[in-house]
Amino acid sequence: MTVAPPKPSKADLAAAVHKVVPDLVAPGLTVLFCGINPGLYTAAIGHHFGRPGNRFWPALYGAGFTPRLFAPWEEADLLPLGYGITNMVARTTATAAELSADEIVAGGERLRALVARVRPRVVAFLGIGAYRTAFRAPKAALGLQPETLGDTALWALPSPSGLNANHSLSDLIALLAELRTWATSTS
Repeated sequence: MTVAPPKPSKADLAAAVHKVVPDLVAPGLTVLFCGINPGLYTAAIGHHFGRPGNRFWPALYGAGFTPRLFAPWEEADLLPLGYGITNMVARTTATAAELSADEIVAGGERLRALVARVRPRVVAFLGIGAYRTAFRAPKAALGLQPETLGDTALWALPSPSGLNANHSLSDLIALLAELRTWATSTS
């Protein structure tokens, strides 16, 4: 069992801007979840979607992706289930609003290379605005996208950040459940 990291101090959070959270990937994933970029808390503890209040882990469980509610420091337990995590942009910021459009577009290029290497069935973008920017698809709607990256399908979802008040946890669960149904039915 993985132990919870200590709660980061203010100094830890300030130093986190220089940290990168490594990708959690393996060849042939069913779903590669793609966040926008790591926040300070996430980078400070070194685990994806780590900030208390981020709704990724409860939504993943609620949608049936995991057999129980995982903690961020248990993220490696996703790989045997066929799921991985990456970010569009590696740079850590206090909020995704600090990223430039050029950084997001460059992140899309980095993601294309990663997808070509690990070949997941679908990439699920957790931040539709970043998806629209990176893939120059300003009218993209939530859900399955008409574009692909090679054989990899693309799915756009809202950000699970607690700062995203546009979608409730129940909305996120319903949208992730649609993705899970689609991803498992196309196996």
